[in-house]
Amino acid sequence: MLLENKNAIVYGASGAIGGAVAHAFAAEGARVFLAGRTQAALEAVAEKIQASGGVAEAATVNVLDEKAVEAHADAVAGTAGSLDISFNAISLPQTGIQGRPFADLSAESFDLPMATYPKANFLTARAAARRMTGQGSGVIMTITASPSRTAVPLMGGMAPAWAAVEALSRGLAAELGPHGVRVVCLNAAGMPETPQLTEVYGLHAEAYGISRDAFESRMASLTMRKRLPTVAEIADVAVMVASDRAAAMTGAIANLTGGLVAD
Repeated sequence: MLLENKNAIVYGASGAIGGAVAHAFAAEGARVFLAGRTQAALEAVAEKIQASGGVAEAATVNVLDEKAVEAHADAVAGTAGSLDISFNAISLPQTGIQGRPFADLSAESFDLPMATYPKANFLTARAAARRMTGQGSGVIMTITASPSRTAVPLMGGMAPAWAAVEALSRGLAAELGPHGVRVVCLNAAGMPETPQLTEVYGLHAEAYGISRDAFESRMASLTMRKRLPTVAEIADVAVMVASDRAAAMTGAIANLTGGLVAD
């Protein structure tokens, strides 16, 4: 198994992407520590992983509270003996953030993703880095979306926030590489089977005066494959990147957009 004897924290593990990545990590042998805002939702994910033969534990962690993030990372490293993988998949509800022109957007709505995504990724990555550098190994992973690298209207503060996370990932990789720690950001196009993308596509469809299905078809037509990526495809790449098979990969923004963005 690709992640045998690895210990992984997945932040936002009760969400569609975080949950799928946690399942994939566990299926490849990792001991998974699920972190997020809602204990009951995290425990539901943990139970499914355990029912499939995996090892998972759940803990409520506010990723914007640095003391809580540090305490949880300490607990994981102390219990498991190491912290090998950190994956941050936190998200925000998008109503009021996307689907509005900048001219009609409140300062508070613009600021919310800007104040949440970069800070949350900084705090969780810093906690991982502090423990991984001591052991001389580890992988820190972030995830963003294609508007960080393209000109997309009606994104509010989301595109700038994702771009900041990508810049943070590159800087971390430069600092941590000499200590044996890799940092990789996954940049994905929208995965329409997730609740968040159902919300997002609905917001954009309403703004353009078309149906949600029509907007999804429009987005799929912009990719080279003529279809959008799935959560399972993202999770499969996350496993590979977290594994030793990707040992030469760091400082990268991995393109998982299906050709919506061409590098």
